[in-house]
Amino acid sequence: MIRRVIEIDEAKCNGCGACAAACHEGAIGMVNGKAKLLRDDYCDGLGDCLPTCPTGAITFVEREAAAYDEAAVKANQAAKAAAPLPCGCPGTQSRQIRREETCAASQSPQPSRLTQWPVQIKLAPVNAPYFEGAKLLVAADCTAYAYGNFHEDFIRGKVTLVGCPKLDGVDYAEKLTEILAHNDIKSVTVVRMEVPCCGGIEQAVKTALQKSGKFIPWQVVTISTDGRILD
Repeated sequence: MIRRVIEIDEAKCNGCGACAAACHEGAIGMVNGKAKLLRDDYCDGLGDCLPTCPTGAITFVEREAAAYDEAAVKANQAAKAAAPLPCGCPGTQSRQIRREETCAASQSPQPSRLTQWPVQIKLAPVNAPYFEGAKLLVAADCTAYAYGNFHEDFIRGKVTLVGCPKLDGVDYAEKLTEILAHNDIKSVTVVRMEVPCCGGIEQAVKTALQKSGKFIPWQVVTISTDGRILD
């Protein structure tokens, strides 16, 4: 039958996973880092996924497609609810965290100030919508453990990216350059430890700022191993 279903432009897809999360029917999945329509009969043609896509990669098309199968969708939903999550699966899906919602349910007297996910530099989608107009925090992952008031003093009001150049064994400069070049970043704060290996994360940000071709205010804060701000 000819009916309306979604179409995903793989070239425009940035792999953020927002559409897959918004598709309650399970018609969209992530395949090799890109969103893909998995089954025509799971797509109801209503397009809940369209407004969540930050790159405009999803459109409607009229084409030959299997009829929407509500019974199959419900069976698939039930199977997913009963199955355990694969290791690491949720960590790659990009999303914003509405803090007014999560704080109300939190039992912690010190609420989290994190406003987006994921936080690892390697996992963050370059064109995630939360980067637009953001104050960016790039932190060595040990800093949040060494400095007790890290959420209030550094994460609050910022989009947070963390990494460890020694453990990851990669140069973050290329990824950070793309993020800075393709988004309206207002400022960058680098928080590193006093140990020499943390120089890699500071140097990666310096390189990214230079290669982005933009003038963006930035600062570096160094934390001692016993949790003091050194500069």
